[in-house]
Amino acid sequence: MCVGAATFGVLTLVALLLPARGAVSWSPGDRIAVSSSGLLAWGVLALLSRPKAVADAEGLTVVNLTTRRRLAWAEILRVSLRPGDPWVTLDLADGTTLAVMAIQPGVARRRAVADARTLRALAETHGTATPPGDGG
Repeated sequence: MCVGAATFGVLTLVALLLPARGAVSWSPGDRIAVSSSGLLAWGVLALLSRPKAVADAEGLTVVNLTTRRRLAWAEILRVSLRPGDPWVTLDLADGTTLAVMAIQPGVARRRAVADARTLRALAETHGTATPPGDGG
């Protein structure tokens, strides 16, 4: 969030310092556009900083770019991180999958693998769901 605010501040300052007269003149609309691009960058950076996964005794809260979902451990059938995957994927008891964008091997591979293993162990320890077709 601080980087986004700094980007907005710098671009707003630049917009204010742009020359109004001379060989190249900047209109008020141009200045607003430069400042607005800083605001847009701040918004994008805020979205990109949002993903997280928080585990507790009752379940897992997954926060992705624009969504937040609370899952009981019993809802999580499988935790997957295959080679080439951009992030961890959860197979859920309702037949759907859910991305956990907070765990990305492209950012820090060893950390992502360790986090995926920890999440898998938690799901196996606390979960009670049975995958479809496993007799349960």
